[in-house]
Amino acid sequence: MSLTDVTLCGKTLCSPVIAASGTFGFGGEYAGIVDMKKLGGISGKGLTLEGKYGNEGERLWETPAGLINSIGLQNPGVRHFIEYELPGMKKLGPAVLANLGGSTIETYEEGARLLDETNVDFIELNISCPNVKAGGIAYGVKAESAREVVSRVRACTKKPLIVKLSPNAEKITEMALACEAAGADGLSLVNTFQAMAIDLEKRRPVFNNVFAGLSGPAIRPIALRMVYQVCRAVQVPVVGLGGIATAGDALEFIMAGAAAVQVGTANFSDPRACEKITDGIAAWMQSHGVRSLAEIRGCAQV
Repeated sequence: MSLTDVTLCGKTLCSPVIAASGTFGFGGEYAGIVDMKKLGGISGKGLTLEGKYGNEGERLWETPAGLINSIGLQNPGVRHFIEYELPGMKKLGPAVLANLGGSTIETYEEGARLLDETNVDFIELNISCPNVKAGGIAYGVKAESAREVVSRVRACTKKPLIVKLSPNAEKITEMALACEAAGADGLSLVNTFQAMAIDLEKRRPVFNNVFAGLSGPAIRPIALRMVYQVCRAVQVPVVGLGGIATAGDALEFIMAGAAAVQVGTANFSDPRACEKITDGIAAWMQSHGVRSLAEIRGCAQV
């Protein structure tokens, strides 16, 4: 065992640090740059049942303390992932999280059935995708919609199911409890915040869809608050994310109660961010005489 070992949904990870979906490709893009033995897991590019080209127009826009993205879940599709990307991910070493999105419950179900037959370690269920049958409202906004999709997917797979929550939920703790009751083995939060930007020269919104997702350091204090609230409310493990860029940031989320953390936007400014954060956590533990992250997990809860 190493200082940074953690257990997530019954699986042991060598580090609490997981590369977040959409920021690390399928892992191979970082091979040779990052010491993969320092990563607890990799959450791959968000998948849909069928491949998608993603959104047209501007996709990325920098802000003073973060990044706004409108990628549109560009991905090769679940079947292509299983045949081509997954074997390479498994060879890298870290646990593999297959991030699964969908536009209808039926596409979520079929994607989960296909992934259930593979050697992925976790399914991370992204319920922040548009619900076509509900007029474009995301499953991740209303607790009842989330409860339905989670329970339906739960029936399709025996894999550990981690549900990724949107910060745009009407009530984040109510959403978390609904997902837990529906069979989630764990929760990850938060996804991006709804945001926008305006191009001064064109005098119009930057993104074709007008609104897009804000990530990066700007959202970290709000994400930390939500993780703290959810950890108080549920019994299942929580993976915290949102603007984490340093070991200190990660430790805050663990002290708030998170079992593990995910690092996203920081990977773009420093490809070795995950590795450095793991090393920084270990160094902090050694300097403070902490022998296991369990000793400090949730210690800030009052």
